[in-house]
Amino acid sequence: MQKTTIQNRKRQNLVVAIEQAESQRGLAFVMHGLGGYRDAPHIQTFAKAFYDKGFTVVRFDTANTFGESDGNYEDATTTNYYEDLEDVIAWAGSQLWYREPFALTGHSLGGICTALYAEKHPEKVLALAPISTVVSGHLSVEAYKRFEPGKLEDWQKTGWQTRMSASRPGVTKKLRWSHMEDRLRYDLLPHANKLTMPVLLLVGERDEATPPGHVKILFDALPGSKEMHVVKDAPHTFRDPGHLQQIEMIFSLWIDSWLR
Repeated sequence: MQKTTIQNRKRQNLVVAIEQAESQRGLAFVMHGLGGYRDAPHIQTFAKAFYDKGFTVVRFDTANTFGESDGNYEDATTTNYYEDLEDVIAWAGSQLWYREPFALTGHSLGGICTALYAEKHPEKVLALAPISTVVSGHLSVEAYKRFEPGKLEDWQKTGWQTRMSASRPGVTKKLRWSHMEDRLRYDLLPHANKLTMPVLLLVGERDEATPPGHVKILFDALPGSKEMHVVKDAPHTFRDPGHLQQIEMIFSLWIDSWLR
């Protein structure tokens, strides 16, 4: 694996990891979600599925997360994550291993970012896998109100959301209300008809942030080859080894279904 540092459009350093396939059959970009990082177990699972099929795989830490890149989590927005995805892809375009069309996969906020990119540049995207994906800001608000009554109002009133990190013990995550204001600008549904490439949707049965019912709304709007899988007893972020093994198998079979 190679690791390098590039600069995004705001001149922040982004750390990028590249696993280059020996006999390259394709290229895949894998993106983490809000407050995530490129080496999280579920992100590595998505990446491994592509690498094992002969894809060169690019993973990266966005700015404003808990990885190695610049910025502060409290400033994280959908816009900053999406722009970093664009900037990583633009940088990749100058590398010898770059291929178009390429595959995109992302988790949660990374899911909506990869899907937004595919809606904007469908000719560049070979296949798309938004996992536990945010579908729209308005559906995110609906999920918050349903599963965490009163928390959204507190966040808006105080200006801050405060949580303990599940993946990084002892780390307190503080996020500005402006994150939700920014998220409300985004919605995959109006342009879902542009997602004509093969699409894999995958979500945990117990996902409260992006529940299966919301992901099904996106699935129903997709016009082309599509699959949706609900992982039994799984939450929003996949950590259980059994769930990860199941997800890797789903990815592997899905890739086989369109890889020529």
